[in-house]
Amino acid sequence: MDNRRMKEDGDKEAIGRELADCIAEARQLRAARAGDPEPDDYPRLKEYQAARLARSYADLLASERYRPAAEFFLSDVYGPKDFRTRDEELERVVPVMVRVLPARALATLLEAVKMDTLSESLDTDMVLALRRAGGAKAIDWPAYVAAYRRCGRRKDREQQIALVDQIGKTLDRLTRMPLIRVSLKLMSGPAHLAGLGALHDFLQGGFDAFSAMKGADEFLAIVGARETALMKELFANPNAGYPG
Repeated sequence: MDNRRMKEDGDKEAIGRELADCIAEARQLRAARAGDPEPDDYPRLKEYQAARLARSYADLLASERYRPAAEFFLSDVYGPKDFRTRDEELERVVPVMVRVLPARALATLLEAVKMDTLSESLDTDMVLALRRAGGAKAIDWPAYVAAYRRCGRRKDREQQIALVDQIGKTLDRLTRMPLIRVSLKLMSGPAHLAGLGALHDFLQGGFDAFSAMKGADEFLAIVGARETALMKELFANPNAGYPG
């Protein structure tokens, strides 16, 4: 085995360990609020945030080039979807994934689970802040801004934006690996039969979206700039206007 192969195998094992840890953390976050007497507050917040994102990126969603990637991010990375099934599937097969997937594909999964875990944590704090202000049942922008500012956690917000960029760049690099396209197609049937459909669909959806875009730099720069500008405005201005 050459040194390059040994290094990649070592990288994959390290990613696999971190992936398992992140999945366990996400599971603990969900378990901690399993007994919440008002569980609908969480999807309500996610839906509100998804509507904001759709408005903020209406131009990308209307773009023939960028629409697939924008839809993927708004639904599978930054959106209201419940990722529990994907993460449960992934937890079952981490050792297999480490053996069969290249390091870049594993890195995509790791970054996505990190994003999910961080978003779950931030959303939990947001719901609690909205409840304290009596705004969790009918969220409006002033209540959202106030809750966002009360939660603080600026470093985590910055990391959330950085993870979007990392996921996008990793997916973009994956599209330049010809064998990945073939492997994903071959895996589709067996993955769904084995109860790994959500996991496969995430990888396939991201790969297809970024393949269609043929270069992600401008797309990711737009998303990063807008989300960073909004974050700064929300922390600086208690009367920040609704974006878009």
